[in-house]
Amino acid sequence: MNKIIKIVLIVFSVIGTILWTQLPTDDMAPSEAIASSSMNFMFIITFVLFLIAVVASLFFGLKNVFSSPEGLKRTLIGIGGLLVVAIISYFAASGTDVNLDAMRAKGLEANESTVKTIGTFLNIFFILTIIAVGAMVVPAVKKMFNK
Repeated sequence: MNKIIKIVLIVFSVIGTILWTQLPTDDMAPSEAIASSSMNFMFIITFVLFLIAVVASLFFGLKNVFSSPEGLKRTLIGIGGLLVVAIISYFAASGTDVNLDAMRAKGLEANESTVKTIGTFLNIFFILTIIAVGAMVVPAVKKMFNK
């Protein structure tokens, strides 16, 4: 399996190198450069490699999660914690903290639901940031006072 992956990667590398030499030059118009077949093939290769990376990450990640009951338990606790943070964030977001008429006057289409959704995701970000910083600072402070 490892040899097959190496061969596929070498083939993609050779194809990418050949296509790179065929890329449009500076004197070509942007519309011609976008329509270039070399550019299209490079995008296709990029998407294929990205898809392979995503599938491999999901496969091996899920394989590790389901290989042991402890791993599955920790994953479910993490997902549950994330759901709790999301629920708290949703109820903390009001959706009325922005003047919608002023936004519409500037040409931005938004409604209360959109503002509440944005507020929810901002709250999730802030809560998770506080948890991450706390997870780094608290052990350091404990270690500093225990010495």
